Amino acid sequence: MPHLASEGSGENGLGSEKGRMAIGDSKAFVPGGGSLLTVGEVAAAMRVSNMTVYRLIKAGELAAVRVGHNYRIREGDVERFLTERSVHVEGA
Repeated sequence: MPHLASEGSGENGLGSEKGRMAIGDSKAFVPGGGSLLTVGEVAAAMRVSNMTVYRLIKAGELAAVRVGHNYRIREGDVERFLTERSVHVEGA
């Protein structure tokens, strides 16, 4: 399963770091493991705009937790989203 990593960690920003996403210096830990990411952190890791992340949440394609007026996305939900949309090219 791919893990998101901080900028400069390899081609397309993908890499592994002990099974955790390396986004920013601080992480909010979720009971049961993983961490909560902001919309901005997810957008930066996926190299898309914040609006794209909001659209994915509103469309129900990316699970998120509402905290006040903001959203937080579980690390595992981002990994699941990316894994489900992985493209396997034959003959490459």
